[in-house]
Amino acid sequence: MKKLTRLLSAALLGGLAVSFNLCAAVGGYPVVLVHGLQPEQLASRPNASEVSSDGAAYWQAYWRDRADVRIDWPAHERVAGKIASDYVWPKLQQLSVNGTCANGCIFVSHSTGDLVTRYLLDNQALWLQNAGLQPLNIVATFDFAGAGGGSELADLAVNVASGSGLIDFTLRLALAAWLGEIPNAGTVGVLNDLRVNSARQLASFPDSRVPRLRFVGAGSDYLGATGPFLPGTDDGVVASHSTCGAATAGNFGSCSASVAFDGKLASQSNGVRSFMPYHYPLLMSEGYSHGGLIANQVQDEVTAANSSAGYLNNDSLQFSTYDEKRGWWIFSSRYRVVRNSNNTSMSALVYQAAN
Repeated sequence: MKKLTRLLSAALLGGLAVSFNLCAAVGGYPVVLVHGLQPEQLASRPNASEVSSDGAAYWQAYWRDRADVRIDWPAHERVAGKIASDYVWPKLQQLSVNGTCANGCIFVSHSTGDLVTRYLLDNQALWLQNAGLQPLNIVATFDFAGAGGGSELADLAVNVASGSGLIDFTLRLALAAWLGEIPNAGTVGVLNDLRVNSARQLASFPDSRVPRLRFVGAGSDYLGATGPFLPGTDDGVVASHSTCGAATAGNFGSCSASVAFDGKLASQSNGVRSFMPYHYPLLMSEGYSHGGLIANQVQDEVTAANSSAGYLNNDSLQFSTYDEKRGWWIFSSRYRVVRNSNNTSMSALVYQAAN
């Protein structure tokens, strides 16, 4: 009996430790990370241990130590194939059995992780119920540089790999900058899912009503080499129709009809006006690049397409903004700025607001 008491006490203390750890993430909600495309994996075809190591390294700049669980996945596989069966599904079971999301949790995705998360959201409840497990209570997702609408670069890469696309110097430069090398038929993997039409057909109208909160940049890490192949405003990898969560692919210049990427308050004739179900753009910045959105470095001031959005359980994420006049006399304009964004990274702004 004494041994049983000690075991129960240890289990209780362990459970409390887990609870305290989980509540340390974002506003008391455990955080689950879903990373984006890791191009080097297309050719290296990593094993499960290497996938896990790569996943940890992917988030190390900011989010890794602020999260409770990661869903790591390999780029050389397909979303509805082994990514779902061998990498997503075991984590869903773990999250359900451990009760990680019992009181709500938040998924944080980057790039293609947005697409993986959408497929997960559309299927997790049914998969877990069929296994006799409790579905996850996901109250929101924070999607940085979301590629849920696909990337035109993936279309070009797959065409080149299959031999059906012409490749000139500028396209070769763009694909090499993005992927590190020109892909071949054996190294396309998840790029097939990242093609614009494929991405937009993958769980395009999920039954899940989980709010997808979007954080978007318009800079580039590639000195503009990839921009000519992406319509409208882009972040160097993904066009704004995808990152903003637009209902259709197109030539968009802002996630808002009234606020520009640089914060200027003016009618945006090519701003997104119709969005995918439950997709809500919040922060935008002209200077943040695709990768910079999850780093811990300030790349530019930040503006707000919307200053707040609700979670599924009626909690909300809110940002403090102010408007200021810039310029002189009749040439002046008003700009919207997120407070403290001149000295706080985009990821840190989101984390601080959520807490």
